[in-house]
Amino acid sequence: MDRDAILRKYPPQSENLLALLHDLQDARELHYLTEEDLRAAADHFHLPLSFVHGVATFYTMYSLQPRGRHVIRFCQSPACHLMGGVSVGKTLQKLLGVDFGETTPDHEFTLEMSSCLGVCGVAPAMMVDDRVYGNLDEEKVASILESIRREK
Repeated sequence: MDRDAILRKYPPQSENLLALLHDLQDARELHYLTEEDLRAAADHFHLPLSFVHGVATFYTMYSLQPRGRHVIRFCQSPACHLMGGVSVGKTLQKLLGVDFGETTPDHEFTLEMSSCLGVCGVAPAMMVDDRVYGNLDEEKVASILESIRREK
């Protein structure tokens, strides 16, 4: 969907800003917001560009930098940490060859930390795009990544 079609989906009321930014970001293959996206949102809602920029940089679900086709958000909550999250996180870094906050050279994956995914009952957990995976261990993480790579 193009930017104008996305803007038309939302009445120009500021309470629609977060949803609009999500849709603008999701419309890009590399899941990020451009300066033009932020300016279009500001104009649409009659808000200062600085306000929209502040919103986009405050929430970790938004990015102003290109990311991978798949965004992996790894939970760093206390429950995930206590259930083996540290070793699972290290496995993710090793398998992807990147640190948290980085994108693989092929732009297939971006690895990010999340403060909480809200699925403590299946800790440790991660979200890949919009899908949550829980009860993770090193083998399960490797299997998930391989499955996603095969989906191309």
